[in-house]
Amino acid sequence: MKIIMMLTWMLFVTAIAVSSNRPIHILSINGSINPTTYDYLKHEIDIAEQKNAQALIVELNTPGGLLEATRSIVTEFLNAEIPIVVFVAPQGSRAASAGVFITMAAHIAVMAPGTNIGAAHPVSTQGEMDSVMSGKVTNDAAAFIRSISEKRKRNVKWAEEAVRKSVSITETEALKEHVIDFIASNRAALLDSLNGRTVVIEKDTITLSTTTAVVVEREMNWQYKLLNILSDPNISYILFLIGIYGLFFELYNPGSIFPGVAGAIALILALYSMQTLPINYAGLALIVVGIILFLLEIKITSYGLLSIGGVIALFFGSIMLFQTDGTIEFVEVSLNVVIPLVIFTAIFFFFVIGAGVKAQRRKVTTGESAIVGKEAMAITALNPTGKVRLEGEIWSAESVSGKIEKNSKVEVTEIHGLLLKVKKL
Repeated sequence: MKIIMMLTWMLFVTAIAVSSNRPIHILSINGSINPTTYDYLKHEIDIAEQKNAQALIVELNTPGGLLEATRSIVTEFLNAEIPIVVFVAPQGSRAASAGVFITMAAHIAVMAPGTNIGAAHPVSTQGEMDSVMSGKVTNDAAAFIRSISEKRKRNVKWAEEAVRKSVSITETEALKEHVIDFIASNRAALLDSLNGRTVVIEKDTITLSTTTAVVVEREMNWQYKLLNILSDPNISYILFLIGIYGLFFELYNPGSIFPGVAGAIALILALYSMQTLPINYAGLALIVVGIILFLLEIKITSYGLLSIGGVIALFFGSIMLFQTDGTIEFVEVSLNVVIPLVIFTAIFFFFVIGAGVKAQRRKVTTGESAIVGKEAMAITALNPTGKVRLEGEIWSAESVSGKIEKNSKVEVTEIHGLLLKVKKL
């Protein structure tokens, strides 16, 4: 019996030692939930599993995001082969909207003091949804949060109220309502509290040993940071307009090169960004129509009607550019971005492009064509030939209107080599 007990103890100690040697990966999500967030988390879960990490800790601070990206993240959490810990931190952070689903899908959910969680009611970027669509989207999101709560044995009733009634609670209320597992003031406290906790993954029970484990902080690399920036609808919108500005400037001022190159790059980045966002093609079409109206205003005299139409089309197209009827959080272009850019676009086409078009339409101001029609002064009598002063230069001239007295004003009618044909004014 003693031998069996000793062997059991040795196996237990060995298991703890092996577990404590396995690293713990930590990463941070600070911002809205979008397809790039999902790609980043999926990549990090795969890396953590390949490195045989004890657990992956996700420090979360989000106002919400897209439902499809949230569903994908939740699916990764529920099927992860290692424990996933979501830590709503630092103090002052929140797990709002999409953050509720992500936090509750973790194997262990933790919040820092001074944080809150909740308000997961679905909304639309087009304003109020009709009652039928609103009911469908809300019921779908409610069923989704219930399934997560049941899987992780959390408070199903509160979770559904977070979706249907947009309730939000503090970290102490979340602990009392069995929404989270515990409260930790910082990373050190989190690791201390995680030590010895067990997590069941499929049929295996995993005991965390975090006091001596190596903590590996996984920072988002520059590619994901760039993609995350591009996933911002405001950035996408600005890049799209810059791309259009550059290309049109190049078309109306051939040979500028830089505006064309910059515009092409901005437009490509904008189109990539729009692939990761829910685009409303009606809004995109309105923006294009607005720009076409600005161009027509340059070429057609409409007394400002085309310009007014362009401003209206560009404004409403900008507001409608991003659309999701099933989002958990608004995905839209801010009015603080739309209004200045609409005004700037109108000015850009009126003055910059307009100046380029007018320059192309102006008469040539060099060579023979520049001299014809100019006014000169006869410095000798022209009978019919003589000398005239034209813009400070003395030219040989021949009168086509009879004799012209000295000091008379004349107009150049033709030029033949170095001889001016003039008439008296």
